[in-house]
Amino acid sequence: MNIVIALIPAVMWGIMPLVVSKIGGKPRQQIIGTTFGALAFAIGVFIFTNPEYTATIIIASFVSGAFWSLGQMNQFRAFTQVGVSKTMPLSTGMQLVGTSLFGVFAFHEWGTTSKLVLGFSALALIIIGIFLTSYQQHKDENSGQNMKKGIVTLLISSVGYVGYVVITRWFDISGWDAILPQAIGMVVAGLLFSIKSEEKRFTKQTWLNMIPGVMWATGNLALLFSNKLVGIATGFSLSQMGVVISTIGGILFLGEKKTKKELILVIIGVVLVIIGGTMIGIAKS
Repeated sequence: MNIVIALIPAVMWGIMPLVVSKIGGKPRQQIIGTTFGALAFAIGVFIFTNPEYTATIIIASFVSGAFWSLGQMNQFRAFTQVGVSKTMPLSTGMQLVGTSLFGVFAFHEWGTTSKLVLGFSALALIIIGIFLTSYQQHKDENSGQNMKKGIVTLLISSVGYVGYVVITRWFDISGWDAILPQAIGMVVAGLLFSIKSEEKRFTKQTWLNMIPGVMWATGNLALLFSNKLVGIATGFSLSQMGVVISTIGGILFLGEKKTKKELILVIIGVVLVIIGGTMIGIAKS
């Protein structure tokens, strides 16, 4: 049962990009709907928990949530540039590299020689996996430009996601205490990031995108439980498996085309990212 709970984040976060893409809408509508869904879920959790708030917890969690919106909105943009099946392994790999490097240099993780070797070997595998998943066999001017735009967009996205993780870690804030102020930060930032866009903010797609917002929040809550049930290392490693669902789902359910060579390299790349993520989880233990 513990492993089933620990797999919920992977399932929720793996399916979420597919649901967002099926619902459709522009990135601004997707981020507003998603953050509204996360806020609704956070309010429900708040009612049944007893979080402890200080000024530091509220402000830091709010800023952390704003960084999440930066990461998520740019991930939505990348879906339109390079597709879900390329975006998710690239995004996951970049996040793993970013959070791991912060962990080593800011929080002094991997404190032994064996853990350093294991951790940096994992980063090497992840970087190789990133390159493999970004491979394009038949490049034309348009696809090449889209890939360049997608990588830049995902680098910005990864800055957001890494900031989201690092800020609460820096101030040693419990995930339970952070949930509501984080969600408020997500909504405020999502609304601000979408101000300059010409499309309508509130459409049918906006409200439907509350569903993937609730899915993300469910995965986040399950991760808090799984960290206690199976340990942070195992919980973290299992949560990375969602990239398999989103990558394969992008190809099978969203109809994203791959040549045989691209498909093989994407599969190998995803496997390397998962192995690297698992090794990082072990190094964290």
